[in-house]
Amino acid sequence: MVAGPLRDVDTPDTQAVFAALEDSDCRRIIEHLDDPRTAKELSENCDLPLSTTYRKLDILTEASLLSERTVIQSDGHHTTQYEVAFERVQIGLDEDHDIEVAIQRQPESTDERLETLWAEVRRET
Repeated sequence: MVAGPLRDVDTPDTQAVFAALEDSDCRRIIEHLDDPRTAKELSENCDLPLSTTYRKLDILTEASLLSERTVIQSDGHHTTQYEVAFERVQIGLDEDHDIEVAIQRQPESTDERLETLWAEVRRET
């Protein structure tokens, strides 16, 4: 990705982020996502069973640490690819001394916004 100004900071569920980052398999998946990858590719690269990989991808996606996108192939089938959805995760205290987590992201292109909307529609149907 090209470095640029970061988008607004997201405030995800603190416990979900902590749980995902505490999990060694989730961290291993993040480390292997230098480019978008499918669950099968991640399963092979991380030496994890495919069922475990899917569970970990769900954890990471729910924690807003990964994004997923649908790639339509020339044969009419489609596949889902996952990629890291953050530049930085920050942990701090708010005014009431409650722990808060903020995720900073790169700005999205028009194509990325369309992919995000499509993924949300798929998730709701």
